[in-house]
Amino acid sequence: MGFADTVVLFVLALLLFGPKKLPGIARQIGKALAEFKRASNEFKAQIEAEISQLEVQEKQKAESQKIEQKMELPSQPPDGSVEYLPAHAQSPDPPSSSSSSDLNLSAPNTHHA
Repeated sequence: MGFADTVVLFVLALLLFGPKKLPGIARQIGKALAEFKRASNEFKAQIEAEISQLEVQEKQKAESQKIEQKMELPSQPPDGSVEYLPAHAQSPDPPSSSSSSDLNLSAPNTHHA
């Protein structure tokens, strides 16, 4: 909006409302604009506060996840380490030289001839 547009609006308002009412109308418009600006600033501040609160919550969540990951025991031992298994949990060694045809996978034969 340029200077010429502002002058035209001022002259139009002067003709419509007259010189006596124009200052009161200008004050009301100024108050309304100030109230709108205050409300928009409050809204903006509230949105920014919510965003910063969400960012803080996300940081705390990420930090707690990092701490939990550090506290978890590794599922596999590190390379080169020896894993200890109690005697009752140790599995028997698989046959080294037998083939699948050598293994008897059927139920034990209870019939004797």
